[in-house]
Amino acid sequence: MEDKQKETAEFEQTENAETYVEADQTDGSEPLENEGETAETTEEKQRISELETNLADTENRLLRVQADFENFKRRTREDNAAQLKYKSQSLLTQLLPALDNFERALDVKVEDAQAASVLQGVEMVYRQLLEAMKSEGLEVIDSEGSAFDPNLHQAVMQVQDEKYGSNVVVETLQKGYRLKDRVIRPAMVKVNQ
Repeated sequence: MEDKQKETAEFEQTENAETYVEADQTDGSEPLENEGETAETTEEKQRISELETNLADTENRLLRVQADFENFKRRTREDNAAQLKYKSQSLLTQLLPALDNFERALDVKVEDAQAASVLQGVEMVYRQLLEAMKSEGLEVIDSEGSAFDPNLHQAVMQVQDEKYGSNVVVETLQKGYRLKDRVIRPAMVKVNQ
C-alpha cells in the first residue's frame, strides 16, 4: 500500500508541475525555445525586406535602361533618315558653281549660226544637269517680288524703288537653292528699303 501512496503522490506532483508550466505559458510570455525562433523570424523578415527593396531598385534601373535604349534606337533611326534624306547635299553644293556658269553661258547673245548651235548644246547639258539635281530634291528659291526672308535670302544691296513695297526683293543677283527643306545656298538679292 505504501507503494501505491508513493505512486499517487508522485502522480499528483507531476500533474501539479504540468499545470504550473501550462499556467506560466498562458500568462503571455513565450516559452524559452520560442524566443530563439522569434529572433530568427525577425532577422528573416528584415532580410526579406532588404531583398524586396533591392528587387524594386533593380526593376527601376532595368526600366530606365530600357527607356534609354528605346530613346537611343529612336535617335539612331532619325539620324539615319536624315542622313538618307540629305545624302546628296555635298555633291549638289559642289555642282552649284557649275550650274551658275552654265546660266552665265546661256545669257550670252550670239548672232552666228555655229555659236547658236554650240549655245543650244550647252542649254541641253544645263537642262539635263538641272533635272538630275531636281530629281535629288534640289529646288530653286523664288525670290523676286517676294518678301525678304533672312532664312532664304542674303541681302547684298538695298535700293529705293517706288514700284516695290518695303522689305521686298527687287532683283536676284545669284539664285538660291534648297535641298528638300534645308537651304544649301541662300539667294543673293537686292532689297527695297
